[in-house]
Amino acid sequence: MPRSEVCELCASSEDVTLLELPVSDGSEEQSVYVCRTCKEQIENDELDETHFNCLNDAMWSEVPAVKILSYILWNRLGRGDMTDMMYLEEEEKKLADAAINAEANKVVFRDANGVELKAGDSIVILKDLDVKGAGFTAKRGTTVTRIALPHDMDDHVEGRVNGTKIYLKTEFIKKA
Repeated sequence: MPRSEVCELCASSEDVTLLELPVSDGSEEQSVYVCRTCKEQIENDELDETHFNCLNDAMWSEVPAVKILSYILWNRLGRGDMTDMMYLEEEEKKLADAAINAEANKVVFRDANGVELKAGDSIVILKDLDVKGAGFTAKRGTTVTRIALPHDMDDHVEGRVNGTKIYLKTEFIKKA
């Protein structure tokens, strides 16, 4: 059977698409064919360990990208016992470790309730905040749309209130 007809992780044939490895140059050699279920769980980082028992077989694949993704997913699931059993070529191991390190260093922005924020989200201000240098107060209950996430400050978001660009501490906002 050609590679593209079934999920290379769980062998499902439902809505199979190509998924690039987290550290990929965009070539098909660094991509894995996955079903909708696997893809959604991988992209949302909400892995159902019962579903991913399929990795018991996938981790022995002859396709390097499938082995690398299996290693990454076992790592996300906290299954060191499984990663210890795997054999990866030196280059495959480097790619897998690079992806794992990139995930570990990824900055996650969270609001006052611990909900993850993404660029473009709308937020609500939780208390009146004096805006330094602008001469106004950002009032509690104000909705700020299309926020940006600055790369140099992981505890602030950027938005516009009264037409003025301001930075808001994440402890004083919640996702709308």
